[in-house]
Amino acid sequence: MIKITDLEKFYRTEEVETIALNKLTMEVRKGEFVAIMGPSGCGKSTLLNILGMLDDPDAGSYVFNDIEVAHFNERKRADLRKHNIGFVFQSFNLIDELTVFENVELPLIYTGVAAADRVKRVEPVLDKMQIMHRRNHYPQQLSGGQQQRVAIARAVVNNPKLILADEPTGNLDSSNGNDVMELLTDLNEQGTTIIMVTHSEHDARYSHRIIRLLDGHTVMENIMI
Repeated sequence: MIKITDLEKFYRTEEVETIALNKLTMEVRKGEFVAIMGPSGCGKSTLLNILGMLDDPDAGSYVFNDIEVAHFNERKRADLRKHNIGFVFQSFNLIDELTVFENVELPLIYTGVAAADRVKRVEPVLDKMQIMHRRNHYPQQLSGGQQQRVAIARAVVNNPKLILADEPTGNLDSSNGNDVMELLTDLNEQGTTIIMVTHSEHDARYSHRIIRLLDGHTVMENIMI
């Protein structure tokens, strides 16, 4: 599904150049659950932004589903992204002014799904995430664990091929964190490819494979049994 080769990303100011990704090469197969780990500043978030087509690399190749996307313009990236990728963030990124249902419905509006069809797709996802009883509540009326369930529902409502999760349990207690990891595991077992950035060795053990980064490139890979 994903193949990146000699990927490079630099951040420049007038005085200094920082290398975020240094000729990084990796592959992720369809249906894998991959955890990306490493110390702060090693390039994890930069990599996730490029994989999610929120940013483009300065050099190298990024092939997604047999399409070279490394130097797509923003319009092409956005079109490919909204039909193929779901995002789960540590901070949930829900819209306070929208209800649970409306937050989950939003990606379907962006892709032009009719209102009646949106209801048919949102309700089963809310039910699956065990949050249907909160469909008319607002984010500030929910616990952290419930908010993350809504965020995952929003990420999967478009049936994406890939979910990118950035520290998905970072703002949760251990019980809610375990629930979220079980939800991600269930989605993966149903065929969704998942790439997760995490500092948690506990969460990483849910994955099939751990890729460890240092100074913008891979230093180690662990296959989980």
